[in-house]
Amino acid sequence: MNKTYCPSLTEYKRRVARVVNIGDLPLGGNYPIRVQSMTTVDTMDTLGSVEQTLRMVEAGCEYVRITAPSMKEAQNLLEIKKELRKRGCTVPLIADIHFTPNAAELAARIVEKVRVNPGNYADKKKFEEIEYTDTTYAAEVDRIRERFRPLVKICKQYGTAMRIGTNHGSLSDRILSRYGDTPLGMVESALEFLRLCEEENYYDVVLSMKASNTQVMVQAYRLLVQKLDEEGLQPYPLHLGVTEAGEAEDGRIKSAVGIGTLLEDGLGDTVRVSLTEAPEAEAPVAKMLIDRYTHRAAAAQPFAPLVGEEPINPFQYFRRVTHEVANLGGQNVPRVITDLSRLPNLEYADLRAAGQLYSPFLDKFQMSDLGADYIYTGQRPAPFMLPNGLKEIVDYAAWRDAGHRADHFPVFTQAEYAVTAVRHPELNFVFQNLASLTAPALDQLRADGTAVVILYTDNAHAMPEIRRAFFELMNAGVTCPVVINRQYPALSPEETQLYAATDGGGLLLDGLGDGIVLSTELLPERPKQEWLNTLDGLNQLSFGILQAARTRMSKTEYISCPSCGRTLFDLQETTAMIRKRTDHLKGVKIGIMGCIVNGPGEMADADYGYVGVGKGKISLYRGQEVIKKSVPEEAAVDELIELMREDGRWIEKEVVEEPVGA
Repeated sequence: MNKTYCPSLTEYKRRVARVVNIGDLPLGGNYPIRVQSMTTVDTMDTLGSVEQTLRMVEAGCEYVRITAPSMKEAQNLLEIKKELRKRGCTVPLIADIHFTPNAAELAARIVEKVRVNPGNYADKKKFEEIEYTDTTYAAEVDRIRERFRPLVKICKQYGTAMRIGTNHGSLSDRILSRYGDTPLGMVESALEFLRLCEEENYYDVVLSMKASNTQVMVQAYRLLVQKLDEEGLQPYPLHLGVTEAGEAEDGRIKSAVGIGTLLEDGLGDTVRVSLTEAPEAEAPVAKMLIDRYTHRAAAAQPFAPLVGEEPINPFQYFRRVTHEVANLGGQNVPRVITDLSRLPNLEYADLRAAGQLYSPFLDKFQMSDLGADYIYTGQRPAPFMLPNGLKEIVDYAAWRDAGHRADHFPVFTQAEYAVTAVRHPELNFVFQNLASLTAPALDQLRADGTAVVILYTDNAHAMPEIRRAFFELMNAGVTCPVVINRQYPALSPEETQLYAATDGGGLLLDGLGDGIVLSTELLPERPKQEWLNTLDGLNQLSFGILQAARTRMSKTEYISCPSCGRTLFDLQETTAMIRKRTDHLKGVKIGIMGCIVNGPGEMADADYGYVGVGKGKISLYRGQEVIKKSVPEEAAVDELIELMREDGRWIEKEVVEEPVGA
């Protein structure tokens, strides 16, 4: 099987894409990775769209996308463009098209780029299962060719670029009938349109493979690159994005897991971070992700190529096979370790940083939904009994000196592990990096049924080096569980959030990792409260990464679109309202979509959906099936909760006493 999908697995090399001119701002080649976003104002509001576009450009947006759901909005793009140019703003504009080829053909004469979705541009989407023969399938492709060709010719004539943007949730019934709801279906949907472009000798094309599920999104982009190479097609530029990522921390983590994983492999020429927030909030996040790679090639340390074939399939998720050690590995969910080793004078209340909330009134702990499985205390073991269920990892010397306490588990350096015979009978952690995984070390790990590796790196190009270390373990037949350890210098909270989500999430998407531990460096003289806030944030971040990578669900997941001119209600306000009522429903996935375009398809794997279908009207879904139509907006959240109650998935929110230190 051809697994080639990136320029290099062992050093940072950006894929060199074909250059596509979008206005006077080229994309691809050796040009910088570009930032784009999308307006949320009604396209018919010319001044509102202009003012918002100017704010987006000020925030760092280099391309601005505007929805054109009908001919009147497409025509009004001209007025928006005139006013922007009048104000001295030359940002390239992109028309976003769904369902309306005539609007696309008009917009292509006005703006610098059009985005079309193969799933609904000229194809059918009725959520029907249709059996196609090769003949009837080919006839449908011919029909699409005739409907799509006029747009291609107009784009070629006017020098307008095009993005063929496949969305996981809006694959046509025809594609689903042949390829299923898969990354391959996404790729083939785009390639059908791309081949039609090449038939017309039109090459100013950008491609995207967006999904809300980060596993599907990453696999689809990788497979797309592999298929382009395999068919001898042009190396078209890639627009990266996780669609319907959500808001706040969850939206940023989810975006970084998907987008960052691909950037690590050198893929991507433009980025859009889709947040349920004002669009000017998106560009700084995208830029922060991109800036990490500006000097990556110079800062990274190349490492030796793998001998033999890589032991994973980059286009399909399989979790690495491991044996169970205590509650790690095997069929267990990935575990979270909170690093408290730098925290001086550990007290009861400090365990809130590990999700353990202490009530002095009741003199007991209550574990939150984000309660860590282990704490690492290094050379200073906790001077008190830990709450039930929480386990402690200490440095080998401290474990030895404490008299091998049953609730303590040692962590060894590789040098200690190689020569020490005295170990815990059930569970022993070992710090390892790629360099320390020598043949003797691999032999020792393979023979030890109690070992768990804590895998780290100091390489700026961290994720690929850790992945390479996993490959060494797998090819050597070592099946012990592995915890991913990432340590960061004193970065801003936003940088730590995005970098950790990229490094850890990228590995988890490949099925690598049985746990995660995040550490950061803070100055020792910092107040203890700052330390606790930082550690609490890292603990929450760890759980957020596991959830975004779809490997451990610990809270409600919101698949919410970022809003646009099609949106039929205030997405930010509505999302906040739904979150307030439902954020205690652990593991439930709720889709919140502003219109039917981003409706049942875009929330493809949501358990429930809340979709705008008209002014003040909401349809409620169970999965992709509409259950209640045209519910008045003021009653829709109550009706959503009632639907969950009928399914036995609703639980009342508990009132918890405010703990010390909160």
